[in-house]
Amino acid sequence: MNLSAKYDIEAPVDFVYRELTDFQAWEHTAMRRGAEVSRVDRRATPGPGMEWQIAFPFRGKVRKARLQLAAAKPTSHITVGAVTKMVDGTLAFDLLDLAANRTRVEVRMIAKPKTLAARIYVQTLKLGRRKLEANFAQKVAQFAVEMEDRHRRASAKTV
Repeated sequence: MNLSAKYDIEAPVDFVYRELTDFQAWEHTAMRRGAEVSRVDRRATPGPGMEWQIAFPFRGKVRKARLQLAAAKPTSHITVGAVTKMVDGTLAFDLLDLAANRTRVEVRMIAKPKTLAARIYVQTLKLGRRKLEANFAQKVAQFAVEMEDRHRRASAKTV
């Protein structure tokens, strides 16, 4: 199953990239939402190869996943891979510098089921694809607006 959404953010591409690669902030956000997050790699500097083990509640059960930063090209691309017992997935962010203070973010999610139960679940999701795509686009837009707000606050502090 593939989902994608685009959004133009009123912030420079450098700022957007820094926000997307602020992995400590992502870890804290996940923990505030009830996930258990632990870093499992031994990298001294951020970059491809970083890994996390996470456990989170979903539909009444605790699910576990292993996330890995697969690729990070400064100011243009980030790819995160996810492996669970039932599904392998990829989340990719492509950044396009439109102007000095405007960045287009394209987010693509790919989920590949590994078990029969997962295939059936993904098939049922495809039946409501329009609603799922709309929800995905809404979440990307909400994330982008929050990032714009952080940029506005950061810009106001430096003025």
